[in-house]
Amino acid sequence: VPGDLDKSLLIKAIRQLSEEFRMPPEDRLSPQQVADFEHWVKDGAVDPRKKNESPAPAPASVAEVNLINWDQARQFWSFQPVKDSTPPALNDAAWCKSPIDQFILAKLREKKLAPAPLASKQILLRRATFDLTGLPPTPEEIDACLADNAPNAFEKIIDRLLASPQYGERWGRHWLDVARYADTEGDSADYPVPQAYKYRNYVIDAFNADVPYDRFIQEQIAGDLLPAKDENERRKNIVATGFVALSKRFSVAPEQAMHLTIDDTLDTTARAVLGLTVSCARCHDHKFDPLTQQDYYAMYGFFSSSKYPFPGSEENHRPYGLIPLASKETVDNVVLPYETKFKSIGVELKRLEKEHGELERQPQSKERGEKLAENDKRRKELGTERKNMDAHPPAVEFAYGIQDGEAKDEKVHHRGEPFNLGAEAPRRFLQVLGGQPLPKAVRDQKGSGRLELARWLSDAKNPLTARVMANRVWQFHFGKGLVATSSDFGKQGARPTHPELLDWLAARLVEGGWSIKKLHKLMMLTQTYQLAADGPPENMTVDPGNDFLWRYARQRLDAEAIRDAMLFVAGNLDRTPGAEQPFPPRNNWNYTQHDPFNAVYPTNKRSVYLMQQRIKKHPFLALFDGADSNTPTNVRALSTTPIQALFMMNDPFVHEAGARFADRLMQENPGNAARVSRAVRLAFGREARADEVTRGLDFIAEYAARAKASPLPLERIEPLAWAAYARVLMSSNEFLFVE
Repeated sequence: VPGDLDKSLLIKAIRQLSEEFRMPPEDRLSPQQVADFEHWVKDGAVDPRKKNESPAPAPASVAEVNLINWDQARQFWSFQPVKDSTPPALNDAAWCKSPIDQFILAKLREKKLAPAPLASKQILLRRATFDLTGLPPTPEEIDACLADNAPNAFEKIIDRLLASPQYGERWGRHWLDVARYADTEGDSADYPVPQAYKYRNYVIDAFNADVPYDRFIQEQIAGDLLPAKDENERRKNIVATGFVALSKRFSVAPEQAMHLTIDDTLDTTARAVLGLTVSCARCHDHKFDPLTQQDYYAMYGFFSSSKYPFPGSEENHRPYGLIPLASKETVDNVVLPYETKFKSIGVELKRLEKEHGELERQPQSKERGEKLAENDKRRKELGTERKNMDAHPPAVEFAYGIQDGEAKDEKVHHRGEPFNLGAEAPRRFLQVLGGQPLPKAVRDQKGSGRLELARWLSDAKNPLTARVMANRVWQFHFGKGLVATSSDFGKQGARPTHPELLDWLAARLVEGGWSIKKLHKLMMLTQTYQLAADGPPENMTVDPGNDFLWRYARQRLDAEAIRDAMLFVAGNLDRTPGAEQPFPPRNNWNYTQHDPFNAVYPTNKRSVYLMQQRIKKHPFLALFDGADSNTPTNVRALSTTPIQALFMMNDPFVHEAGARFADRLMQENPGNAARVSRAVRLAFGREARADEVTRGLDFIAEYAARAKASPLPLERIEPLAWAAYARVLMSSNEFLFVE
């Protein structure tokens, strides 16, 4: 408390007059240090960073204290406007295929690094095919690649891959990582969300349709508020708000812990779109970035003014708040009457239960007995009716999305506690990025302001949005972003290795109508992307992390690509899109924290369609470092463990894939040498070398010789030998890594 030593908690603590309230807790400041603090407080507790200013009066709330020099804060690189940099001029630019190469080569020369040679056609085809579709190339695609010597041959490959429906499944998965997608809610009982798949498929479809990235953001934050040209677009826009609706739920009664769910929304939105850790300002001003508690709760208000759906919990098994994807007439005449009647039955049942308890406490009498019987009869009738209604809801499709609720400005939560409120934080945008308030017209109309938030996030003038997305696309093509911390562009994050190139890419993203597919082509048609994975060994002393891109970064396939590639070479990958998960009927849900929902649903569809839980990962995805659906995942941590190797040796999934791979080889190819060659081509995307054919044949022969000493029937030995050989290929580094 500036100017008042007796009321100052700080002074009380450092004087250590109380055993319960003392700082430092196990030591004490020197008398001179205490005196210095007393002198400072007595003189008004002036902030030394604000020179020549008079002491301000004590604020009504600590949340109103503002110690940030905003002009200085905005000088940080990521808060500066995007500069459309000019590619560096080079004396010898023959190496460069694109302006991107000019930026890269200039930095290589500065660091005295020589670039690697170009990769072979087959390596490049496999690299591009996995990058854009998450699947290996087929032998037929390899043949076509080798036969096409046109100058634009690689560009045609990229165009074909971008037009493939598998592109959206691959790149949709990348976005689902940062959107922390899951098919369950994450509370203590982890209730299923049957409608979640609609958001997942929306993301996949959006990437396939190359929806402009600014529009993609707007649909996910405020799709329910966007104008729609027809009913199909309206439905799609509502489904898109699953980005917000799928925020994690907490505790036994998650509807009572909505401040934590909104925190998850803010954290995910800020990391995914802005590359900022806004959630760090929930309990206090951000320790490193110019983000205040007022910023946090000003943004919080956009979402606390919105209605989230409720999927069910231990305390309340039945979902509510879902959005019917039906006409207004159907909603008014079918959905609302059903919900009204169901709710009224619930209210009446609670009244009857209370009445039953009161009757039980009365002295025994004939009248009491008659009333109890009537009460029991009526409760049974209503219970049966409610159960039947719950088992037969209206035949209307629902979305797990959000809607506008009661518009309000949030008050600061001291220490992040919703019951310890401070000053009001009117809805506005981040101060360091302009701090524009919510327009008066929106306040007058009592809207949440989410549409204005979505438009601000996706504004081309926002210095972060285009930079963050351009960096994400770069990360998935080159193994690491130009900013390595792709969801943290703040002071604790990494600095860009090529800041001018990052801005150039961000400018091209906006200039190209926010098209992600155009950005892919810009990056993939470069000399830099087409380099081999091995380069001059002397470069390792200068740049062991390949930060300056003198070679292509060899990458291990992620969990989904490993599983999909195994199904692919086995010939039993189901390429049809995934739909709703086979959850148990809703009226059977009674999950609790002691008996939460838990399931694994086998399928041969692509891994993006696997059911993903929040409290327990899918076993395969957990083993091979799949994304954590409880928090935005910008970079997957890759592990190498003995358990992974044991899985590839022993798991039934691998054995089944090996057996099917073997069947395919035996049916498609006469002769063992041809089978080995075909197997190598399918698994590695290249021709088999002579020594590989020899070793493959030796393996088959030795396996068969040993098996003949076993009780196995002779007709089983050959298929088992080929299945074992298939497992060897699928567990090899060349199968699991992309050059």
